[in-house]
Amino acid sequence: MSSNETSTAPSEALPDAHSPSQPSPPASLPSAPASHLQQPTPMSKSALKRLRKQQAWEDRREDRRLQRKEKRQAHKLRVRSERAALIAGGADPRVVYNRDKRATAPLVPLAIVVDCDFEAYMTDKERISLSSQVTRAYSDNRNAKYRAHLWIAGFDGKLAERFDTVLQAQQKSWKGASVFAGDFAACAVEARAQMAAKKTIALEDGAAEEEGDQKHDEQLLIGPLRRSLESPAPWPRDAHDPFPLPDPEPPLDPAYKDVVYLSSDSPYTLARLEPNTTYVVGGLVDKNREKGLCYRRARERGIRTARLPIGQFMVMRSRQVLATNHVVDIMLKWLEHEDWGKAFLSVIPKRKGGILRGDGEPAAEAEVEADEADGENDEQVEEVDEKNGERAEDGAEQAEEKPTGTTT
Repeated sequence: MSSNETSTAPSEALPDAHSPSQPSPPASLPSAPASHLQQPTPMSKSALKRLRKQQAWEDRREDRRLQRKEKRQAHKLRVRSERAALIAGGADPRVVYNRDKRATAPLVPLAIVVDCDFEAYMTDKERISLSSQVTRAYSDNRNAKYRAHLWIAGFDGKLAERFDTVLQAQQKSWKGASVFAGDFAACAVEARAQMAAKKTIALEDGAAEEEGDQKHDEQLLIGPLRRSLESPAPWPRDAHDPFPLPDPEPPLDPAYKDVVYLSSDSPYTLARLEPNTTYVVGGLVDKNREKGLCYRRARERGIRTARLPIGQFMVMRSRQVLATNHVVDIMLKWLEHEDWGKAFLSVIPKRKGGILRGDGEPAAEAEVEADEADGENDEQVEEVDEKNGERAEDGAEQAEEKPTGTTT
């Protein structure tokens, strides 16, 4: 059969799409109009604007990193030149290289656990804010007059991923702080063991601790903690329950008798910090959407709860919910001053307009900002995180600069 015959055979004829006699598709299989196809949900103008802004920020990330690197290098060259001039003038190199080194603050027998196991309750923006609060809590603890055993619990999922990528795994170079993938209760057990493994040295009243002289396996029982040990503070239930629950309060679990979960919803008020105790701070950034979440979590596990005595010492012009790093810093300031009023006044942001009870003038005259202002600007948080992520590089570079035999 020829090719021409094949093309004209009725059984082999091809349909003409433009022929008027072309039969319509069967009714059981209608052609879907284009308007019935699933269309992607259009983005709002504000969402599109945020997306473009975030993309522009990401595109400039490398430029910002290079600018900071150039500034660090210029600073190091200037410091190196100043050191060389001092040594040329007869100064002792050991003194020159260590004159600005800050002694390590004494470690005390008290642990702070930041419970970050709330990933499912936060948006990406809130998780970014939490990572910034965690790094600031670490910085506050390292630079405090007295250091606590700091632990980051629930360090897993997107939080750990952000630290390992955007923040360049800076947690691996932390000193005096530990990350823990498990939950806060298991982390508290680890913190207890860490405190028990160190020798505790009591500091008598009037005695001055020598910063930097503390051995690695020692911790200092400072005056405020020693007085808490000698005269334990009462633990009464407040007459007003800020977050009443219908079910009766379960008994406390003796396995966690030395653990206190801090929550503004607790019916108990913290009077003093106690030695050999682990204080858990909820690492939840959610604009107070999930009310009572931290309180219920601790209550169900039979763990003591308490709220900071803000209402006893301060009059607040806005909500009393504080950022995670603020709660950590308040406890560190109490260890220093043994005074909740001083601790609150030195840490609580001025925008919250807090005043000490009995004082006539407010600590801040600025108008109270909206709740949305309590969270840091995304770009500021990102830049803080980027800077924190680069600090580990400085330590290695500075170590290379030190001459042989220089003490650290």
